[in-house]
Amino acid sequence: MPMNRAHRKLCSSEKWALTTRDHILPWTLADVPLGDDVLEIGPGYGANLRVLIEQVPRVTAVEIDEGTAALLEGKWGDRATILHADGAAMPLPDESFSSVVCFVMLHHVPTAAQQDRIFAEAHRVLRPGGVFAGCDSQPSFRFRVLHFRDTMNTVDPAGLPDRLAKAGFTDVSVDRHPESGSVRFRATRP
Repeated sequence: MPMNRAHRKLCSSEKWALTTRDHILPWTLADVPLGDDVLEIGPGYGANLRVLIEQVPRVTAVEIDEGTAALLEGKWGDRATILHADGAAMPLPDESFSSVVCFVMLHHVPTAAQQDRIFAEAHRVLRPGGVFAGCDSQPSFRFRVLHFRDTMNTVDPAGLPDRLAKAGFTDVSVDRHPESGSVRFRATRP
């Protein structure tokens, strides 16, 4: 996993899980129809996953790091399908999910081209009318310090609508959190 020790400690903490539950997911998913079968790309240590499994009947999580996928399987595998796979090349059938989500993980994807492949894969596995929704952090001094010797490739909010449209999405919206500056997006597969 492309995270330094301090970053791994934060992302696996109960404090982060509570921040996710109480702030990140409510803001990111406000008015987003998740449907009955949700795919999360890049669940990391599972802070988002543990909230999602309480909200929807079926959740699948695709995690690129083998060790982390094994941890998720051990903790949540009885309530969610956990796949060790790359979000840019998922071994999943076309049009199989009612929604696809990703939370605070895109900046860990090393290149914009790989991020674009994740967007294309999200589009491919979504059912027509399904929503792709997510959020990610934006650079700040504290964010840069936390990512010392980490992968940190933040998305440009101004260019994100065009990138999602190129992946095939419509009804794209991107906005920023008024306090944190984080970016959230929503897009629909026609």
